[in-house]
Amino acid sequence: MMQKELVKTILDSVRTEPKTIQELAFLLQKNWRTADRYVEQIAVETGLISSKIFRKGSRGALKLVYWNALEPGKGSAYQERLLQKLLQGRHKEDFSPFDIFQFVSQEQRDILRSNKMVNYTNVLATATEQILFFSGNLSWIDESPESMKLFESLLKKGIRCNILTRIDIVSEEKTHTLLQLNTRFGADLIHIRHCEQPLRAMIIDSTNVSLKETLSPRHHKELPENVFLYYSIKDKEWILWLQRVFWQLWNQSVDAETRLKALKEIHH
Repeated sequence: MMQKELVKTILDSVRTEPKTIQELAFLLQKNWRTADRYVEQIAVETGLISSKIFRKGSRGALKLVYWNALEPGKGSAYQERLLQKLLQGRHKEDFSPFDIFQFVSQEQRDILRSNKMVNYTNVLATATEQILFFSGNLSWIDESPESMKLFESLLKKGIRCNILTRIDIVSEEKTHTLLQLNTRFGADLIHIRHCEQPLRAMIIDSTNVSLKETLSPRHHKELPENVFLYYSIKDKEWILWLQRVFWQLWNQSVDAETRLKALKEIHH
């Protein structure tokens, strides 16, 4: 496990200004391979930094590490407003994905309206590296009997799954079940943190975002039954923004193990 001091040194340095791997290696007094491994690990686990390779494939290739977190005042005025709604929201009714969808060009967006739940299996199966989940309380695991088999296949392919969800006595068992897959497959790929937030969405790698909105008669008396809206976004700018939103929530949330340990006291 990487020492916290090393993580802090890298984050503090990159936040000040972008750094090359060679510069970070010199700062850490490590070789460039070790520094590169540290950067990749921090990027995957926190999303606070990212990297880009310039002149890729040439002898003069240069890997630059830069700060990737959301910063107040750095987005558009509308994105700032959306961010505040997301940070302050607790329930799915507190935010409509359509507020994002409307600003994406028609060529990079799609929407499906349905009066029943749609299975996400086909979307998740397209992942090759990582999936970021904005979840409510993991109820979708019960809604689809194929969910656990899908997660097993993701683990077998080495795909990392980070999940933000509410961890309480309702979702406690489902949280345990998912985390036990790590032990079962000898992997450390499923990571879960407790967070109450209004989005119901998945970010697949850096190529696609799927968002779900439920309109119910309880909140919309004009509707005779539930209406499910499924939004698909492939716009790189909005995908990057949503990734940063995810990591901001992630880095201020409680680890599942800490939450589950405290919940045990309820049962005793």
